[in-house]
Formats: sequence, C-alpha cells, structure tokens
Amino acid sequence: FLREDIDEEVAKLLELKAQLGDDGKTQFVLKTPKGTRDYNPKQMAIREKVFNTIIRCFKRHGAETIDTPVFELKETLTGKYGEDSKLIYDLKDQGGELLSLRYDLTVPFARYLAMNKITNIKRYHIAKVYRRDNPAMTRGRYREFYQCDFDIAGQYDAMIPDAECLKIVHEILNELDLGDFRIKVNDRRILDGMFAVCGVPDDKFRTICSTVDKLDKMSWEDVKKEMVNEKGLSEEAADQIGEYVSMQGGMDLAERLLQDHKMSQSKQACAGLSDIKLLFKYLQLFHVTDKVVFDLSLARGLDYYTGVIYEAVLTQAGTVSAANEAQNDTNAEESVSVGSVAGGGRYDGLVGMFDPKGRRVPCVGVSIGIERIFSIMEQKAEASPQKVRTTEVQIMVASAQKNLLEERLQLISELWNAGIKAELMYKKNPKLLSQLQYCEEAGIPLVAILGEQELKDGVVKLRVVATREEVDISRADLISEIKRRTEA
Repeated sequence: FLREDIDEEVAKLLELKAQLGDDGKTQFVLKTPKGTRDYNPKQMAIREKVFNTIIRCFKRHGAETIDTPVFELKETLTGKYGEDSKLIYDLKDQGGELLSLRYDLTVPFARYLAMNKITNIKRYHIAKVYRRDNPAMTRGRYREFYQCDFDIAGQYDAMIPDAECLKIVHEILNELDLGDFRIKVNDRRILDGMFAVCGVPDDKFRTICSTVDKLDKMSWEDVKKEMVNEKGLSEEAADQIGEYVSMQGGMDLAERLLQDHKMSQSKQACAGLSDIKLLFKYLQLFHVTDKVVFDLSLARGLDYYTGVIYEAVLTQAGTVSAANEAQNDTNAEESVSVGSVAGGGRYDGLVGMFDPKGRRVPCVGVSIGIERIFSIMEQKAEASPQKVRTTEVQIMVASAQKNLLEERLQLISELWNAGIKAELMYKKNPKLLSQLQYCEEAGIPLVAILGEQELKDGVVKLRVVATREEVDISRADLISEIKRRTEA
C-alpha cells in the first residue's frame, strides 16, 4: 500500500521534471489574468484620443483632478454597493489592515471629502477599478477597467449642477461621434414614492429597485416574476409598478404625474417630479432636451443614489424618440442592445456616512463608460480605411549618402531641442529607400534629407512623404517650416 503511494509521488515528480525541460527552466503560461487584457499601441492611440476628448470637456467645465489609492480599507467599501458588494476584490491580510481593491471612484471620493473636511469641489478622476466579476459570463466585462468620473460636491441651488452633468454627457457623446444616443433620467424619490403608493413594504424598496434596474436586460414578465417569486412582492403591487415603469416622456410627463391621483399622495414623489420639471427647464436652456427622456423604468442598481439618476444609452439610428411616450416593445429592444455608455446621479448621503459627525456634503456626478466607448471606437477604426497612427513623429532625419551619421545626430538633436517630434534610423549607413519606406509605414509626414551638397549649402532637403515633392529649406528656417507644415 505504502509502496504504491511512493510510486505515485515519484511519477508526479518525474512528470514535473519533464515539464521543466532540460535546462531546468519553468515553462511559463503566457496569458493575462482572467478578466484582464493587454492594449497594443494601436488600441492605446485610440484610448488616448478618447481620454483627451473627455479631459478637455471636464476642464472646460472647470474641474480639477485628484487621485486616491488603488486599495482602500475593506470597511470603507463594505455596505455601499447593495447587491453588488459580492464583487468587491478583497486582498489577502498583509498584517494589520484588511484591504480591498477599489470597486469604483465614487466611494473613495466620498472618503476623501470626509477625511479632508472638504465641502465644495468639482473634480474629475480617471483611474482603474476592480471587480471580481465572472468575466466569461458577460461580454465586455472586465475585472480591471478604467472609470472616468466627474462630480460636483457642495450645497447649491436645486438642479443646476445636475443639469451641467447631463450637458457634459451630451458634449462628450457628441464629440466622440459614436452615433445616436439617448439620456434617460429619473429620480430615486420618484421610484421610492411609486413603490410606496403601489404597496411595496419599506424594507423591500432597495431590493425591488435593483430588480426594476434589470428592465433594460430582461422583459417585464421576467422582472415581475423575480419580484413576486423571489422577492415575495404581491402580484397586485407588481402590476401597479408595471403600469408606471412603462412610462416615458419629458417635462409634460412630470406634470401629468404630479396630477396622478396615486403619485400625488407621495410627498417624496412630488418633490422628485418638481425637480425633474426644473431640470428639464435648465436642459432646454443648454439645448440638450433633444436627447433626454424622462423614463420611469430607470432605477440604477447602486444603493447610494438619493435624487436624480441618469443613464446614457447608444441607440441605433432613430429607434427611441424622446417624444415617443409609449414605446412598442420592438423599439425598446433594439435601443438597449447597444448598451449604456454613461451613468450617474445625485448621492447626498454618502459623505455623511464617513463623516464622524455625520455632516452631509451633497454630491452629484457622472461616470463615463470608457471601456464600452473604447470598444466602439476600436470597431470604427477597424472598419475605417484610415490607418491609426501610433506615434506622433513629425519628421524623419534621413541621409542620402554614407558616413553622415554624425550630421544626422546633430540635426535631430536641434529638432528635439526645439520640441519637434523626430526620429532617425539606428544605422550608420541606412539606404534612402528603406528610410522613406519606414516613413510611409509609420505615417510620418516629412523627411529631412541630408547630403554632402546640402551640408555645403547650409540647407536641408525637405520631402513631403504623401506627394513626394521636395524643397530645399535653409537650416535657419527648418524648425519654423516643420511646425508650419505639421501643427495645423
């Protein structure tokens, strides 16, 4: 019996030795961890462009930026995310502090405000967050991904910062040119008021809310089933909720619901509806109401929202019309298939949860769904005949004859010192043709060609790669000429 055990262990060891190979080197598994990915230069060029567009918009609206650690104390994150808390990545105890990787940028922001006693700030934060999702199950869901947040904290008059957040979403989606989109708007107080008048018990508000949030992925029948069978809600209450969550419209719908015999019984719902009316008034002044729709089915799963909530979805051309109040199912199905690209809302209680004295700092913010935007931009780039440039080199310093390496190094140094993006081939005597071919492949627009004659005359032959035209430029004028031709 013992002998068999020993033989088995020996066989295992021999197998391991065979895996190690002759030189005792381990055979590495070459893969990225589950739910993560590498980005190649082409993908990074697209990402950078998107980030720059978004940051420009945030700065245009007067935001400053902060950074927080990638991990927080576990207790900071616990209890802030409702049913999604199971996705928090806990780290192994490293002696003393129980830590978790940040799940989003909002909770760290609230912790930062409370810790530093900040009551007013307009900030953006772009950084990676971590979720222990099961990435194989859902397409495009990663365990590590970027979030891109803009938030306004402070005690201000109703709906002014909220309207600006929606304006920002509108500007970014327009500028990125991703196709048609809609921004759905609702209010947590309207939802809670609706639950109350439809007969949902207080202790079931949050859990029913997270079920309603699934309406963009599930049919009403399935949502109702979950409410009744899994969450124990009465069928009558579920049917009443069903009537309301099918409503969509604009300011007119808010006015109608204020007159609604059931809704008007809830003080909370009325406060929310009045704010929605005010919000639409400001959005009209910002000229963005063409894309905004008041949608009672919008719930957003996170627990910390207290007021206005919103979500931007990409739609296939013309499937959702903001004027279209009662939509038929086929349209609704089509419009959600592209998915959400931004979301946010008002969370007035979160900072108070951290503050030892419970001091409230009202906040409203928006998170841009950067990963989804990247994948759309990548698809667009693949489909486009235009090549994505992965460098920004303006000019190649080349030579037409041998033994001019030192002259090339001198010239490129002058260019670099003047802030010009330049490259040369790392060879003593490269062939002119291979230098020109490299420019075509890399999309470098200009070549500065040095030869004996040019050096004697104090000029450089400037060649335009696209048209092949060549012109002699004096060394003194070269830098301004390069800038003139490439910095349009």
